[in-house]
This record gives sequence, structure tokens and C-alpha cells, in this order.
Amino acid sequence: MELRQLRTFEAVVANRTVTEAASALGLAPSSVSEQIRTLEKSLGVALFERGPRGMRPTPAGERMLGWARRLLDQAEQARQEVVAAPPVLRLGALETIAATHVPAVLARLAERRADLRVEVRADGARDQLLNAVAGAELDAALILDTDGPLGELGFDLPSTLLAFVDLEPVRLALVAAPSHPLSTEPHLTHHRLRGHRLLVNVPACSFWLAGERLLGADLERVRAGGMAVMKAWAQQGLGIALLPEFAVTDELAAGTLVRLPLDIPPLTLRLVWRPDREALPGVRDILYAASA
Repeated sequence: MELRQLRTFEAVVANRTVTEAASALGLAPSSVSEQIRTLEKSLGVALFERGPRGMRPTPAGERMLGWARRLLDQAEQARQEVVAAPPVLRLGALETIAATHVPAVLARLAERRADLRVEVRADGARDQLLNAVAGAELDAALILDTDGPLGELGFDLPSTLLAFVDLEPVRLALVAAPSHPLSTEPHLTHHRLRGHRLLVNVPACSFWLAGERLLGADLERVRAGGMAVMKAWAQQGLGIALLPEFAVTDELAAGTLVRLPLDIPPLTLRLVWRPDREALPGVRDILYAASA
């Protein structure tokens, strides 16, 4: 077995197809297929079931997954010790919170682990971040979720087991232009929202998912775009928008948007990682230093 084969094996497990694994690794699909075939031949067992929906690990593949991660982690530990390299935390974050919440996490890490080097990767796609954590391309990722089980907001999870810790609430605001018919309501119910237009981004967006979960299906969904577009359209009276409070603070203070009086529970900023990587020296301490 070669380390590159083990990395490729992990990438196929995480991404479920040769094409997606090749894209994640920066390799040609033919190279990925060849490495998997060579690894299977060297072991004398099939590691994947190939089907129309992608590749799933066989029982042997499931057993191999834990070994692959341990071997790769030991190789990385050996490299760091030999070259006396400082520990590195590869941290992913949703783009929507990269500017507002990541700096505080980095400040905590800098205070508690001055020896640590942090590499941050911001991504607009939550599934890309979670797959990168599952495939060990990232050590941890910051995402938005409910305060319940992981993924309760409504998004899919990788097949790899993930652990998490909640850092802080992220408050939401249902907003509209001062001229909007709902802006003068003293109290709103979900029934009163029926027939109004809700400005949204894309179905994978955390605030789209929050709207589906918290506001129900009676509002007309209007695709507007990202937070800046939803906010601008709401200011023009084109609909209401469910946005993080931090994104509309200035507009609420200036009076160009008003908060609608509907009780909206917050989302949660959540740090996610692979629990099987906690055995690496210092990793658990690093993760909890980020969350303290």
C-alpha cells in the first residue's frame, strides 16, 4: 500500500464517485481509478461496490477506512516531527460567516495556541466543506445549523461519522421595507404570512433551509440571490427576507428595513470534525481551544 493510494481511497469514499474524487484531488479520473484498482489488487479484496449512484465501501472498505486514516495521520505526524514543523489546523468556514465569526475563533486560537498555524478555507457550499472534513482535506469546519442533531436544519451529511460542538447562537431577523404591508403589524403569526413573497437564495443556503423549517410552505419563494441581493430587494419592497441579524444591523438602525414581529429562534454556529482524528497528538486540545 502507498500513501497516495490511501489518500485516493479516502477521497472516493468521501465523494462517492471517481469524477468527484479526481476533482477534489486535482487528478485525472483515470489516475484515481487506477490507484483504486491497484490498492484492491494488493489487498486481494474489493473495497467498493460500483453502482449507478456511485461507489459505496464494501465491508472490507469500511474496515479499510479507519486504517487508511490512522496510517495517513501517522505519516503526517512523522513528517512534522522530522522537520520540526508547527502544528497546522486546516479550518473551513461558510463564506457567510467568514468575515463575521471566523476572526473571533482565530483570536481564541492565537491566544491559547501561539504555536499553531491556521489555514482557513472559505466556501459557499456547505456540502463541499463537510465532504472535505470527511475526506480529511480539512481538520474542521464552521457551519450553521440548528441546536439539535447535526444536519437538523435540513442538509445531507457525508457517510463518515462527524462530531461537533456548538460555539454561539446566530440570531435571525425577518425583515421588510417600512412600506411593506406587514411592517405595521403589532404581532405576526405564520398564518398571517400566507401569500406574501419570501426572498431567497438557493435551496442549499442556510437561510433558505431556516425559512423552510421556521416559516412553512405558505409563502411564495422568490429567488433573489445572496444576502446582499435579498437585502437590497427587501429594501425596495419586493418581498420579505429571513437574514442573519448581523447582516441587517445598519439597515435596521437607519430605518431602511424593519424587523417583523415574528418570534424566530436563532441558528447555531457549529464546529464540525471527524472524531477519529481526535487521537492525533494535540488535535482535541486545538479543537476545544477554538470553541472555548
